[in-house]
Amino acid sequence: MSTAPSTAYPPAYSRLSIGLHWLMLVLLAAAYAAILMREGYPRGSDIRAAFKAWHFSLGLVVFALVWVRLLARSFSRRAAPTNWADRIAGAMHLALYGFMIAMPVLGWVLLSAEGDPVRMFGLPLPPLTAPDEALAERTEALHETLGTVGYWLIGIHAAAALAHHYLLRDDTLRRMMVR
Repeated sequence: MSTAPSTAYPPAYSRLSIGLHWLMLVLLAAAYAAILMREGYPRGSDIRAAFKAWHFSLGLVVFALVWVRLLARSFSRRAAPTNWADRIAGAMHLALYGFMIAMPVLGWVLLSAEGDPVRMFGLPLPPLTAPDEALAERTEALHETLGTVGYWLIGIHAAAALAHHYLLRDDTLRRMMVR
């Protein structure tokens, strides 16, 4: 009987879960990039409006895909949390899912409250509320604050994955890689 450590991976996530994970990272990065890049152009310019439209559209794609992720997650087998680290990881995932749901909804409410058309890649969507300047201001502040929180959530998630890989030397990160 060999006492050498096993090089076999623990059960991997499904290809669907892995693909959605990395796709959503790209979409979130693109949504953040679009809204940041818009700042480099003058108000009222076509390019600024285009970056804003891309930001909204990408956010709505994230909103649609998060439900696919949650559905796929509901069919996957996961062990119950057994220690504090598992509970923290669970709380982090819950926060990330909440972020990916709340941000697009807040953006949609913001556009609606501003009286602006809501479009997803040009396709018109119904407003979620009537125009309301006070609601728009509150929603914009919350959307921006949660946007900053999102940087932290994503950064902590990435740091935890790297810590698992380089410090704990377990296969957590490898399980999320496409093979």
